[in-house]
Amino acid sequence: MRQDIINFPNQFEQGLEFAKNIRANGTFNKIIICGMGGSALPGQILGDYLEKETKIPIYLWRNYNLPYCADRNSLLVCISYSGNTEETISAYKEAIAKKIKVIAISRNGKLEKLAEKYRKPFVKIKGKKIQPRQATGYLFSGLVKVLSNSKVISDKSNEIKKMAKNLNPLEFEKPAINLAKKMSGKIPLIYASHRFKTLARMLKIKFNENSKTMAFWNYFPELNHNEMVGFTKIKNIYYVIILRDKNDQARILKRIKLTAQIIRSKKIKVEVIDIKGKNFLEKVFSTSIFGDWLTYYLAKENKVDPAPVKIVETFKKKMKE
Repeated sequence: MRQDIINFPNQFEQGLEFAKNIRANGTFNKIIICGMGGSALPGQILGDYLEKETKIPIYLWRNYNLPYCADRNSLLVCISYSGNTEETISAYKEAIAKKIKVIAISRNGKLEKLAEKYRKPFVKIKGKKIQPRQATGYLFSGLVKVLSNSKVISDKSNEIKKMAKNLNPLEFEKPAINLAKKMSGKIPLIYASHRFKTLARMLKIKFNENSKTMAFWNYFPELNHNEMVGFTKIKNIYYVIILRDKNDQARILKRIKLTAQIIRSKKIKVEVIDIKGKNFLEKVFSTSIFGDWLTYYLAKENKVDPAPVKIVETFKKKMKE
């Protein structure tokens, strides 16, 4: 896994290459991205990335079947790194039945077989098999490429390639080691601004699956209207991480400062981490890399293997019984 973290920036150019000739033809008034767990993260990042740019709404669907808004004017993208995610396959089959344009992105599995059967566009992720939560670079760049090929967003290939070249995973390893030692035995709470709420959720997933620990996330300003009240009477079992973008609006920065003060007054540890990067994508993926290192080394502190997710795999087998 350590080498996979170091190699992460290479995923973006490869993902663009995997998807270079894949497109859906037609005119669309909405994009619906279906995925679960780590395979849903690219859709979340895309929605935040294009928040102020695209006129076509982007919906993320984490469930069986399709949302009510799905119709023949929709472009559906089903993402499952394994290709066997049952909720995503359910959505794909419903799209076929309703004659909704659909593109699939996966490594192989049932999703690839369905795409072959119905002769639908398919982006095949090649190379070494890794955990879905580590494949975000492949999936995100592949997703962006098929959407630009389908003329629903502008081409972002050069921007993505430039961003990937600026990522330096080893820059974040040592700070993550130091923080992991402090966090041992604690339950992480990850907070970020609304603009970077996907980052908070991404780190929460990495804590769950890499470090094998419970973790929770929320975002400003929403958490100031409810969750912070939970600190009224609390035991010292949490470790709060606040992801701060220094370029965020002044009122959000003030909320972060005051919230950190309140939590610290309850004898709870708070780490404010400044998000690094020249633009939105650099900020997201550099912080994601930091989260990989942090949860990897916390797994070592917890004396667990960061790679497998045995509980999830056992659960999936029982669902098939």
